[in-house]
Amino acid sequence: MSKRPPELAVEGLTKVFPGTRALDDLSMSVEPGEVHAVLGENGAGKTTLLMILSGVYAPDSGRVLVRGEEVSFARAQDAQAAGIGTVFQEFSLVGRLTVAENVFASHLPTRWLGVLDRRRMAREARELLRTLGSELRPDRSVASLDVGERQLVEIAKALSLRASVLLLDEPTSALSAEEAATLFEVLRRLREQGIAIVFVSHRLAEVFEIADRITVLRDGRLVDTRRRDEITPDDAVRLMVGRELSVLYPGRTEETGPARLEVRGLRSGPVGPVDLVVHAGEIVGVAGLRGSGRSRLVRAIVGAERRDAGEILVDGSAVRIDRPWQAVGRGIAFVPAGRMEEALFPRMSLARNLVSTCLGLVTRLGIVRAAAERRLAERLVRRLGVRARDVEQLVQTLSGGNQQKAVLAKWLALEPRVLVVDEPTQGIDVGAKAEIHAILRELAEGGLAVLMISSELPELLGMCDRVLVMANGRVRGALRAEEATEEQVLALAAGTAGEEAA
Repeated sequence: MSKRPPELAVEGLTKVFPGTRALDDLSMSVEPGEVHAVLGENGAGKTTLLMILSGVYAPDSGRVLVRGEEVSFARAQDAQAAGIGTVFQEFSLVGRLTVAENVFASHLPTRWLGVLDRRRMAREARELLRTLGSELRPDRSVASLDVGERQLVEIAKALSLRASVLLLDEPTSALSAEEAATLFEVLRRLREQGIAIVFVSHRLAEVFEIADRITVLRDGRLVDTRRRDEITPDDAVRLMVGRELSVLYPGRTEETGPARLEVRGLRSGPVGPVDLVVHAGEIVGVAGLRGSGRSRLVRAIVGAERRDAGEILVDGSAVRIDRPWQAVGRGIAFVPAGRMEEALFPRMSLARNLVSTCLGLVTRLGIVRAAAERRLAERLVRRLGVRARDVEQLVQTLSGGNQQKAVLAKWLALEPRVLVVDEPTQGIDVGAKAEIHAILRELAEGGLAVLMISSELPELLGMCDRVLVMANGRVRGALRAEEATEEQVLALAAGTAGEEAA
């Protein structure tokens, strides 16, 4: 009896862009009922592979096979017709439409004379969502859904095209821990139904939780494919970066200075009262589930959210911060989670982004002096190791890790005393994470006080000197990071730890 062919396979896939060989003779396969993770640093070829499989790009050479039959895609609809559904990192939903309308947007069910069959559309949308374990109402507006619910609608939309292959691009990048857990339950259901899943993620812990096999790419080439039980996270990192990466989390220092940032009785809407202190030379983390109030807390500290009560002190002196520009004037720099939405000007050059916080240093009579701008930008690029063609490169064309370093660099031009960072390594590869971690520790050792939010508990425990755990708008516990465990943090975050622990 002949063996069933893979649900999806590529053979000798090559794609070249001007100056870049994005994929180089790549071959791999995905079996029915398998979650196959694809790992690699930014620029390794993961996105290009997904673009080819979803019909956005055409390969320069090589073959794509679905169930053993060679296929060729001229457009995305061709990939969908072949049974390949894609859920990209950026959702493609229309907020003003209902769940059912979004699920069937490209193939609305009709009755006689082309009249839209809304009853059938709602029924089939409900059935699809139930196969995913969701009781989401088909008539709900997508604008009213949270991020995790929108992710489910995207998956239902792909499956409505009778997809036998599901491509997922960084599916948990915007999800909370509990939403990611729900997504994994959905993926296990789909695996049991025989769906072949390609799972692209930077988060190693998630890959090792859900994947059956793991393929590692580097510089567009296949490095290795192994079963999950045949590879460790350290092995995967080494294969991705091509070298030993022994210091993902740099060592802590026992020496800290005086209190640099103090918050006393802060209230902002449902958050508070909160007290905290961060010393010079210290990295303090803030953990919590989605809705715990951690983001609102730090945004209230930097003036991006209204503060209803409380006092903020910098170097022992009370300061008034009602707007972000006042925080900057008091020596507090803020790196938000959405770097492209809130921290950078995507269509401007790297140089213009880097000097945007300190235009007074490079202007005369309101006119930017090009030579001064370039000198300052090049100095900041060298200081933080931003890798770019030159400082005139558009910032939106940089890798995620280099964009994040650019955000840090532009604030360092002001020599701040306090650095507040929200999700500092979100959406960047493991090599870039190690670099960002090293930069944050170096800045702390240079005398900054660093307050950090992260959804990744290993990052908080590996990077921080202390971790504050929030739930329902309050700090429920403060733990020395070297003594804390993920279980302790989660118990406090979920409100299941006893009062003594809190």
